Amino acid sequence: MRLHDLKPNPGAKHRRKRLGIGESSGKGKTSGKGHKGQKARSGGSIRLGFEGGQMPLYRQLAKRGFNNTAFKTVYGVVNIDDLEKRFEDGAAINEKLLRGSGLIKGTFDGVKVLGRGETTKKFHLEVDSISASAKEKIEKAGGSVTLTRKPETASGK
Repeated sequence: MRLHDLKPNPGAKHRRKRLGIGESSGKGKTSGKGHKGQKARSGGSIRLGFEGGQMPLYRQLAKRGFNNTAFKTVYGVVNIDDLEKRFEDGAAINEKLLRGSGLIKGTFDGVKVLGRGETTKKFHLEVDSISASAKEKIEKAGGSVTLTRKPETASGK
């Protein structure tokens, strides 16, 4: 077999239906768009939920319930193995240093350290939150953890 012998499997390729190519083509004249009207025009489409000027259903129904997402605390997450790769033994790590090293980017309410990976270095962390496994690993290696945010209770604040 050679390159010029290669062909797609039978039925794998289809001819594209060419719109507006004469009356007998099956899609001539109006090209399957019917007669006139908004949907027959170029660029003519109606937005999702539009009901022709009638009050749409999503506006007829009452707004119900409460959503707590506006009050959610969003953390920039860093794992122990990331700290192990980036920082030297005995480093004092805070949010400013993490942003400078590129480990966290964007807008967050605080920094949280998670326990993926192992460490042998003594890190001195100053973060907003830390998982129990991460705290155990840091302290086992001889490091220390200082929380800058008060831990939240089960009731919320």
